[in-house]
Amino acid sequence: MTSEATFRIWRGGRQGGAFTDYTTPIVPGMVVLDAVHAIQAEQANDLAVRWNCKAGKCGSCSAEINGMPKLMCMTRLSDLPLDAPVTVEPMRAFPPVRDLVTDVSWNFEAKKTIPGFKPRTPDAQDGTWRMQQEDIERVQEFRKCIECFLCQDVCHVLREHQEHARFVGPRLLVYTAALEMHPLDVVERTEDLKRVHGIGYCNITKCCTNVCPENIAITDNAIVPLKERVADRFYDPLGRLFHVLQW
Repeated sequence: MTSEATFRIWRGGRQGGAFTDYTTPIVPGMVVLDAVHAIQAEQANDLAVRWNCKAGKCGSCSAEINGMPKLMCMTRLSDLPLDAPVTVEPMRAFPPVRDLVTDVSWNFEAKKTIPGFKPRTPDAQDGTWRMQQEDIERVQEFRKCIECFLCQDVCHVLREHQEHARFVGPRLLVYTAALEMHPLDVVERTEDLKRVHGIGYCNITKCCTNVCPENIAITDNAIVPLKERVADRFYDPLGRLFHVLQW
């Protein structure tokens, strides 16, 4: 059965823009990206939209749908109220390029400021390492990230306060956690977390966890343990003493 729905899509660029309404036929099973493609093909050939896999694995089609950061390819029209226009706009935490496309390059530049992986000396005679399975499994969750940057977009520190110069955001804290909690890594990152990457700005509201399409427990499993490491390092008297003696 074919029906119609109206989509209120933001059109514009770095200098500003406005919403434009488009009405297009819809059929059961469609997702928002399907409707955007139909509008692009039939009504607005110059509509800019970023996408790739259409399977929720590339992270390219991030947008805000009815004010909520989502992947367009994973948002079914059957889950949305269609009695009113469906609002589709670019992520607000990053500069607009054109229409639904935003400039997310800041994330990759900020990622370069995080010290990379450095393994400890091999502990076996054959030059390899020995690790506990539970330690390996702990960091596997973080490797599911598809860098859609929806968690960055929903974070009020970046979205509302534009503190990109002081806070790397939840995605890059997940990346840091994957390194920090790796059983072989020996790099000290707690000072950078506090002084450079602004982990103290996070107030653990779990908004980032709520929008993650890969269901990563960003707050509980990544950010909170990193905050605990920073607290132990800088605010616990015994922890500070141990650090001084260690170095």
